[in-house]
Amino acid sequence: MEVHVGGKGTEPNKLPAMPKNLMRNIIIGVVVLFVILLGSSTFYTVEEQEQAAILRFGEYVSTTESPGLHFKLPYPIEEAVIVPANLEQRIHIGYKDRGGGEAVSIDEEALMITGDENIVSADAVVEWKVANLEQYLYNISDAQTFLRNSAISAIRSVIGATKLDFAITDGKTAIQSDVKNKLIELQEQYETGIQIIDVKFQDIEPPVGKVQQAFKDVTNAREQRSTKINQAQKYVNDILPKARGEAQALLEQAEGEKQSRILNAQGDVAKFNAVYNEFVKNPNVTSHRLVLETFEKVLPGAKVIITDGAGDTVKYLPLNELLKSSSSGNTNNTPAPRATTPPPAAQPESSEDAATEGGTQ
Repeated sequence: MEVHVGGKGTEPNKLPAMPKNLMRNIIIGVVVLFVILLGSSTFYTVEEQEQAAILRFGEYVSTTESPGLHFKLPYPIEEAVIVPANLEQRIHIGYKDRGGGEAVSIDEEALMITGDENIVSADAVVEWKVANLEQYLYNISDAQTFLRNSAISAIRSVIGATKLDFAITDGKTAIQSDVKNKLIELQEQYETGIQIIDVKFQDIEPPVGKVQQAFKDVTNAREQRSTKINQAQKYVNDILPKARGEAQALLEQAEGEKQSRILNAQGDVAKFNAVYNEFVKNPNVTSHRLVLETFEKVLPGAKVIITDGAGDTVKYLPLNELLKSSSSGNTNNTPAPRATTPPPAAQPESSEDAATEGGTQ
């Protein structure tokens, strides 16, 4: 190719020749770029807290839940939409968290009317995550906005049926439970694929002013009452077991005394029956033995002297001296001296008569 420049005496200029293999290098570059683009649209990575929805020509096909590197058909045939489905997320109702512990109230969300037509300010936190990725992507256009609006609706519905005094004192836990249940029902009704984990109220109180301070005083008084009740219950729990233990000990002691007396009485009865049986067999011997045993118990240190009880001269048999002499003689290994007494004028007919007529000192 030649380029002619006007004028005389000029030579035509020629364009530089194209380098060799230029077209081949261009083709190789295009192929490499195509392969890179194809690979980047064919492989995708799912993190630990993520899930991927596979869309084929825009239609939902499947969900990838396991983390790692995965393969799909290249774009635009298939597309992977990655969503942090396993991550627990939060939305704030009634206030905006600016970080660093600073919160700004949003009155249009926080202020609402109670069942007894009073105004109350309620701040809440809703914890949620994605439970069904297909419903989450296709049934709602803006999940955050829908969840916020449904949470505000549920809170207003529950507080609108609750009296102010109950809402700001003892009813916080009950309101949280009712709001959570109603919010779960709304998600199931519209099939949003959102799972409500928990609803927590930060504050439920009247608007700022004297009314708020008055209700705070009421709340503090009720908390003090609960504290006193708990302290009293603690004292009761400490005293009652001790009193019950002492009562049980007294009952067991009385039962032991009862059993002891019963056994002693049974022993006395058995002893009496044994003596009675022997008495029936031989009344005289048993009677004499009982009399002698009684004497031994009543007069353990008395001197026993047997006399005949007749005549002016007292004739007696000093049994105590004889027994002492006998015991001392046995100790010295010498026979005891025999006592000699004149024969009595008249012997008693039986040992019982002798015991009756004999004198004791």
